[in-house]
Amino acid sequence: MKRRVAVVVTVVTVLVASVTTAVAVTVANDDENSFGHRDGMMSSRWQERGDGPPRDWQPGRQGRGWMMHGPMHGSRVASEYAYLAEMVAHHEEAVAAAQQLKRSERAAMREFGKSIVTSQSAQIEQMNRWLADWYPDRSGQVEYQPMMRDLTGLSGDRLDRVFLQDMIWHHMAAVMMSQQLLMRDLAGHQQVQVLATRIRAEQHAEIFQMQRWLGDWFDGRDGGMFGGMHGGPMGPGMGY
Repeated sequence: MKRRVAVVVTVVTVLVASVTTAVAVTVANDDENSFGHRDGMMSSRWQERGDGPPRDWQPGRQGRGWMMHGPMHGSRVASEYAYLAEMVAHHEEAVAAAQQLKRSERAAMREFGKSIVTSQSAQIEQMNRWLADWYPDRSGQVEYQPMMRDLTGLSGDRLDRVFLQDMIWHHMAAVMMSQQLLMRDLAGHQQVQVLATRIRAEQHAEIFQMQRWLGDWFDGRDGGMFGGMHGGPMGPGMGY
């Protein structure tokens, strides 16, 4: 068990390092919205409407395609504005998912969910203030593709396992976005640089914590964070 978790943790480290290297040599377009989204096309704030992800979104529809077309490939942070607008949408999804952990049977998961809601809600509020103050002529909205499965119908071990599997990938995207902003020196304000550094450090640490929980509680039988390679969260089987 411990050996398996140690191997996976090593792979996570290598993966993050590999992406960091790739970012360092990327020649990016300097479009204001660097994620291939058209500014203002769709509000990222579907959580506030309470209607969940877009109706045509299906869990696992993207399969491994997210790896090829999402934050790990092709998506580039081209500006401070793009980083803030996308990170707000990204955080909103994490907060909505973490709120579901109120129903978890594990105290550690309930506390983890509260921590995410508290810290990321505060960061959302801060980033929205910056967007309003520094970019008043921009909408601050992006067409955001949900990365996590719907947790509302899950409970017990299924709730915890699916949350951990999906949130690991979700955190990795935030780490990489922050790394891009910092390595390409795109932050026009020191406050944003400080926030990106904090997001990178905090979520990187949480990735390892979540992977340890997957190993401790589920013995890696669902493939852990790499479950998609075997029909888990990123693959066609989805492993609900």
